[in-house]
Amino acid sequence: MTVPLQAEALDISFKLVPAILVFLMMASFLVIGYVFKVADTEGMWVAGRGIGNIENGMAIGANWMSAASYLGLAGLVALSGFYGLAFIVGWTTGYFVLLIFLAAQMRRFGKYTAPDFVGDRFNSPTARALGAFTTLLIAYVYSVGQARGMGLVGQYVFGLDIIPMIVVMMTITVGYLALSGMLGATKNMAVQYVILIVAFLAGVYVVGFSQGYSTILPQIEYGALFSELGRQFSAPFRSSSYYIWVATAFSLIFGTCGLPHVLVRFYTVENERTARWSCVWGMFFILLLYWAAPAMAAFGVDLFGSVTGTNAYAAQGGMSGAEGDVIVVLAAQFANLPTWFVGLVAAGAMAAAIATTAGLFITASSAVAHDIYTELINPDATQRQQVLIGRATIVAIGALVTVTAFNPPALIGELVAYAFSLAGVVLFPMFFLGLWWENTNREGALAGMTVGLLLWIGSVVNSVLPSYIGALGAATGESGALVPIYAQYVPPIGAALIGTPLVFLVTIGVSLLTDEPPMETKRMVRQCHSPEPMGQQQTAEDIVSESGGSGGTPADD
Repeated sequence: MTVPLQAEALDISFKLVPAILVFLMMASFLVIGYVFKVADTEGMWVAGRGIGNIENGMAIGANWMSAASYLGLAGLVALSGFYGLAFIVGWTTGYFVLLIFLAAQMRRFGKYTAPDFVGDRFNSPTARALGAFTTLLIAYVYSVGQARGMGLVGQYVFGLDIIPMIVVMMTITVGYLALSGMLGATKNMAVQYVILIVAFLAGVYVVGFSQGYSTILPQIEYGALFSELGRQFSAPFRSSSYYIWVATAFSLIFGTCGLPHVLVRFYTVENERTARWSCVWGMFFILLLYWAAPAMAAFGVDLFGSVTGTNAYAAQGGMSGAEGDVIVVLAAQFANLPTWFVGLVAAGAMAAAIATTAGLFITASSAVAHDIYTELINPDATQRQQVLIGRATIVAIGALVTVTAFNPPALIGELVAYAFSLAGVVLFPMFFLGLWWENTNREGALAGMTVGLLLWIGSVVNSVLPSYIGALGAATGESGALVPIYAQYVPPIGAALIGTPLVFLVTIGVSLLTDEPPMETKRMVRQCHSPEPMGQQQTAEDIVSESGGSGGTPADD
């Protein structure tokens, strides 16, 4: 069952100018994808490792700021008030950890994909397979929220039912991705960033100024509305516990550092210096939207109440989840702004969802074509075969995501948070320990990843699936969970708070009790911290091999 918008209040109808804007934007993505189409694996997975720091920073921003950021972030703040700030804190802070501990080191280690790093660092095909499976799972869960966001905006602009809109938007996205790979996706992400940030900031400033909420700095001036917005904004932790707030923020911070489509951006640049600077630029570009999202949420909540005559909060008979997810577009409409302007804001949401879907689908296709097919099934696969498998994967996961988005299990922002939680529990400990503790070995990595996967899957089965599977639902009580205490302390949205430290302990403990990794692997880890610059196509493995296993002059050797 789909969750419709309230058509009578929200003017869901065909809007000519916004429809033209969205059509032209989608057509431009297809054209860019065709111009930068690829035929080899370097272009398909890592864009030839030739992307500059500003362009990569814009791609990081677009890749990162999905429908969950553009639509869902403001929606969560609008519906949940203070609790929604956990998403802003979590999604922002994670990039500082990336900048300091992982960006340059990942680039120096090299490789094509996140599972590629896991497989080669821990000398284990099984670890590679677990990494590829986790990557696919993250891409699937994360993309459902994006597809849902595209459908909601398409429904608003074109006036059609949400299901055909999801199908059309996802078909176009899959089409240009299958054609262009990472190179075309990166070029498109830079364009998509410009569209989404211009649209979002224009919306915040014009809505704030036209309605008398703000003048030159709506990011701060919206605070004057706090006393009118209700207890969700003015009384923290009354709607949800302090533990859930901390668990959510923790999962989002460390989930950011474990997301394969984020980490792979550092493989697309020439060297570690460019990786660091692209991370800095990425944070700046993200800041522009995140700083303004709470203001847009506050404006939207106040306007919703004024226009519909109801309380904005769902629990009090007001705003539905679907309406919260498009509060950014609705705020522009409720402010009685011109139709073309509302269409511009909607187009920005579409660009955000497509950019993130692109990054996720590319990582999913590389996980299947490179890490599973080439590394585990057919080591003699030609580049043509790998690219074909990658394109087939994009089509297959696109179809699965499209069908799931018809009836998603949660709000856009919550769906994305599930994926972050998984990344924080399973992949982040492997990346961090793999780069910073040379004694982490295969047995430790396998034990840690297995514990992390089981813990996260258990939280989803315990708290999410009972709503969809009758037999499980019948076994739950008022809490809606099979094991209430597990749902309380290991919720799907915040499983990393307990799961990540546990995986660290298991990985370290098993590594200490088993044999140390080979000396060549240790030298590769040390090379990740060397002050000596690398060439465009060089990796730590290349340097160790060229130096006859001595590893050159690493910083701590």
